[in-house]
Formats: sequence, C-alpha cells, structure tokens
Amino acid sequence: MLSLHNSMTRNRERFEPLVPGKVGLYVCGLTVYDYCHIGHARMLVAFDAIQRWLRTSGYDLTYVRNITDIDDKIIRRAVENGETISSLTSRFIDAMHADEDALGVERPDHEPRATQYVGQMLGIVDKLGANGLAYQSPDGDVLFPVRKFPRYGLLSGKSLDDQRVGERVKVDPGKQDPLDFVLWKAAKPAEPEEAKWPSPYGVGRPGWHLECSAMSVALLGREFDLHGGGMDLLSTHHENELAQSDGAFHADGHSSTVRYWLHNGFVQLQDEKMSKSLGNFRTIREVLADVDGEVLRFFLLRAHYRNPINYSSSLVDEAREALLRLYNALGDQAGPAEADLKQAEIDWNDPFAARFQAAMDDDFNTADALAVLFDLASEANRSNEAASRARLRRLGLVLGLLGQDPVQVRRTALRGSLARAGGAAGPDIAADGGLDEARIDGLIAERAQAKRERRFGDADRIRDELSAAGIVLEDRADGTRWRRD
Repeated sequence: MLSLHNSMTRNRERFEPLVPGKVGLYVCGLTVYDYCHIGHARMLVAFDAIQRWLRTSGYDLTYVRNITDIDDKIIRRAVENGETISSLTSRFIDAMHADEDALGVERPDHEPRATQYVGQMLGIVDKLGANGLAYQSPDGDVLFPVRKFPRYGLLSGKSLDDQRVGERVKVDPGKQDPLDFVLWKAAKPAEPEEAKWPSPYGVGRPGWHLECSAMSVALLGREFDLHGGGMDLLSTHHENELAQSDGAFHADGHSSTVRYWLHNGFVQLQDEKMSKSLGNFRTIREVLADVDGEVLRFFLLRAHYRNPINYSSSLVDEAREALLRLYNALGDQAGPAEADLKQAEIDWNDPFAARFQAAMDDDFNTADALAVLFDLASEANRSNEAASRARLRRLGLVLGLLGQDPVQVRRTALRGSLARAGGAAGPDIAADGGLDEARIDGLIAERAQAKRERRFGDADRIRDELSAAGIVLEDRADGTRWRRD
C-alpha cells in the first residue's frame, strides 16, 4: 500500500484517496517570464514520476499543473521588452513544453492558465468577504487578515509571531497586520491594460496566491487528495493558498481542501539553493546543450524527491555512465521501446518487480527503485536472457527511462566521450566507428585481464566502447565471442 510524507502533519501516512480508485493531484507550476532552470526541472520530473506511479498503480488520476501567466515579474519583463504580456507568456510556455519533452515529462491532464480563471478568483474573494476574511485597504487592494484565520501557520508549523521574528519587509500602512496578503491588487496607472480586469473592488488583477485556490477547486473540487510543489512554496504560497481555500470553503474547520501535501527538495550548487534571485542557476536548455535529456532526468531521479540534490558536471557525468550501464544490460536489441510495453505486462509477483513496487510505494522512492533496476541489470548480464532484459526495460519505462534504442544510445555515448576527451577518435577507431579484427581481439584481451584483476569499471568501459563501435560481445564458458552489429 502506498504511504507518503504529508507536509501538513510532517508524518508518514498511508494514502487513502477521498474516492476509492480515483485521485486528484494539483501541482503548482511555473511563472512563465523566462526559461526554466534546473530547479524547475526537479519539480517537473519529480511529479511526473509521481503521476506515472499513481497511474501504474491503477488509480484513475486527474493531474492538474497550473501556469502563472500574470504577475508582477511578467508585467515588468513585458514592459522592458516592449512586447505584450500574451506574446511574452506564449513564447515561454512553448519553451517550457520543449524542455518538458526533452526530459520525458508527460503533459498533465489539465494545464490551466491564471488569466483564464479570474472570474473564479473573484468568486473566492466574495466568499472570503462574506466569511469575514477579506478587507479592502485605502489604496484599493483587497487583503486576507491572517489573524482572523485560527489555522494559519499549520502547514509551515510556524505561529504568526514566529513568522514575524526578524521581519524586514516594510510595513504597508494599509494592512491590519504585516503578514496579511493580497487577494486582489488595485491597478497602477502605468501598468498595461492587458494586466487589468474589472471587479466589484475596482480595476485590478488577482494576487498570486489566489490563482491556485481557484484553479484547484474548479478542476478537482472543494476537497481533493494531493497538492504538490517545490519546498520553497511551503511556508508562504501554500500557507496562503490553504488559508484562502479553507477560509472560503471550509470556514467551519471540520474539513480541509487538501488531504496530503507533497514538496520536492531544492537543487543546490555547492549546498546553496539554485534560484534566479541568487543568480546561480542554469537553464534547462543550457544544460541540454551538453547533456541528453534522459541523462538529466535520470540524474534528478537518483535522489528521493524530498531530499535536496547537489548539481555539478561531475555528478551529471556519473549519471550518464550509470544510465549507460542500464542500456548496456538491454543487449543489442535494436529499436525504441515498444508501444505495448505497459503495466499489464509487468508481473508484480516477480521478486525484482515486487521490490520496485515496494520502493515506489514507500513515498515514491525513486532512488531505491533505481537500485532495483541495477540489480536487475546485473541479472540480465549474468543470464543473457531476453526475459530479464524485457523486465528491466518495462520497469524502467515506469520511471520514464530506457525508452530509446540501446544501440543508438551506446553510439551516441561513445561520440560524446570522444568529444569530451578532445574530439579525436585516435588511430584505432575509424571515423565511422569501425575497428579492425586485431584491435577488437586486443581490446577483448584487455577486458579479460581487467576482469581477472577485478577492475570491473575498466572492463565495463571497454565493453561500452566496443558496443558503441558496433561490436557485440557474447561471454561464454569457453571465452568471449564477438560479432559486428
């Protein structure tokens, strides 16, 4: 049975959906004013793995991930560029989708944009006002009074007084409390007309937190199962979102909009969070110029989704080599993964599959699930059986991995390793990757010696280089045979 870490209770809990067999999942998506960075990739890949496992487990999943296409940063960037807001956001939505495709991230069932739900947001403001949880300041903004909502702070685990310790934000004189947050922002004269909507509270636009309350409730209902996002959203955005949603729809305190909260950890550079505000980020497309998308996906899945992960080129190189070992275990079967390799073909009573299932049911532990794949790869290498290779590929596909042509992956890996080494293939490997028979026999002898000396990394490297050059090795009791692919 699936268990998960609920950020609200800070405990591991057994997952029990509101409706047996059905799951509603809402994830806070991206603000589209720039290219996605590796921190965004962590969120996209983590929740893609989660949604894949929920579907593999047989749940009828409705997955919603929103797009923020109106906020201060978007308006400022559009004005700086001299372009319309819609032009800016459309361009970066297309870029985001291209990044997702490269990472093997499947589209959510619904991808609502904030500008499409302004009417629903105003409806929530009306409900909050009727419940005594909204007031209008002298400058026209409509604000949420946090001290009138007793449950404020439950998600972050911080009281209001704790949250004000060390406060440096300039206090808005129109606020009843410095922590009160904006539900509806009054329009500024210099802002483009594209960023203004009429409302009973005056012309303006919604506050950032309000959009997720409106879109999640509109698409999943007033109560749904799972809400996810990056760890950086927990203490402010999600705390405010929860207050809005529950203040509007569960003011009696007997229930809540969200049952389980999930948060993925940061990507770090030298143990410091990667972010645009710190200026230490790399965009996904910058990384993909040198790294295959599946390698980056594999790198991100090697850590449990809740744990921070350090990013460096050396760690990505390790991920590249590790993923190549899995592809090597698939043998010389050509072609991409077959379309009919689906969950129904996985025997979950098989010991490897059962361990994989147990790992994923343990709070979506992709790190342990990948460990099972490597054990299965070792089994496939020992047995050289097609059935073992098929089991490996099927379980890999559950995580969005091992879907490429193994032969092509090995050849690409060889070209990449040569390029990283300086771009020259050397005297033994022709431009087309060909090797003469004497050199092949010599490399096989070097590999055998490396295995006798238990230098298995060197032995694997030689096999990988031969495979990438189109040479297939068959280890037998009487020695190693080879043939050209």
